[in-house]
Amino acid sequence: MTLTGKIALVTGAGKGIGRAISQALAKEGATVIVSDIDKEIAEETAESIEKKGKSSLPLWMDVTSSNSIEKAIHEIIKRYGKIDILVNNAGVSTMTKVVDMTEEEWDFNMDVNAKGVFLCSKAVAKEMIKKDVKGKIVNISSIAGKKGAKYLAHYCASKHAVIGFIKSLALELAPYNINVNAVCPGYVNTSMQHRELVWEAELEGTTPEKIMANYIASTPLGRLELPEDVAKVVVFLCSDESNFMTGQSIIVSGGVEMQ
Repeated sequence: MTLTGKIALVTGAGKGIGRAISQALAKEGATVIVSDIDKEIAEETAESIEKKGKSSLPLWMDVTSSNSIEKAIHEIIKRYGKIDILVNNAGVSTMTKVVDMTEEEWDFNMDVNAKGVFLCSKAVAKEMIKKDVKGKIVNISSIAGKKGAKYLAHYCASKHAVIGFIKSLALELAPYNINVNAVCPGYVNTSMQHRELVWEAELEGTTPEKIMANYIASTPLGRLELPEDVAKVVVFLCSDESNFMTGQSIIVSGGVEMQ
């Protein structure tokens, strides 16, 4: 599934799933623009790619700001001339009951997880069409985009929004041979997941260890998901092997959710 010669932009690429995706794309030959709102961790991920003899560029970008996105894309086009791949990975979460949820919490989740996907996809799709690039747009949703979850109503709403958005975008971009798909991970072993273990334990009056045990027990394949499990599917969706797939939301959860 070689991606040699491809220019790939990954958002939220400094750590966790985004880091694994960036490294996996680079391994297959893509030049990876490692974008993150935290420039320092973006530089660390880019350095890990360069150390393996692959090409990468760290870039600061705020996915909730159209101005920030436009500046970043201008820099990418100026340097590389095109964008072949966009992976909308940047995401956030908080946990609270709906009756206690503030507007600020709702907006924070929706702005990054849903609005960020819209703004980045819009800006990159314009460039793909302009440059006649047969591109790939891959969005990281979640199994929370397929079902509800206690204390995550705002997060679930944002991830459901991603799936609805990509179906419409896939229809609009199909005439330009641009594929748009999503990946829906389950319980992934990342720093975000570990924060959620603590939050959920507090809300449930139990311990993070017991919550993690419940996650693993509910996963038929018997372990927490790794960022690399997600990255492998993303690479497939960015490759020519998936050229006849669009508008799909692929669950990669070890069997936690089956649809």
